[in-house]
Amino acid sequence: MLPAANRLTRSQDFGLVVRRGRRAGRSRLVVHVLTPVEATASTATSAQPTLEASKVGFVVSKAVGNSVVRHRVSRRLRHVVRDRLNSLPPGTSLVVRALAPSADADSAELGRDLDAALRKVLR
Repeated sequence: MLPAANRLTRSQDFGLVVRRGRRAGRSRLVVHVLTPVEATASTATSAQPTLEASKVGFVVSKAVGNSVVRHRVSRRLRHVVRDRLNSLPPGTSLVVRALAPSADADSAELGRDLDAALRKVLR
């Protein structure tokens, strides 16, 4: 389980990260990352505060599978991201979108895809 301070919960926050953040895709998932520097540069006129804790949100649609499968994928992704949360720059917002092949993936495969996508988007 992710601590409440590390969860993206508002629809507007998800939209901001997906629209203005950097994106990297793998076969099982797509990550969208918005760093504090990008957030302040792109929203210079709005009152978007810089977040101290990194925040993470997940999008697991019906394309992944039925309710049981979607919840299993969500749990695996939460577990994988929780282990990597401290490696993100402070204040980073991350949205992880699961694709249909993630239904058949185990935690190790999801972790490898997440690591590769994060390396690509954070360089």
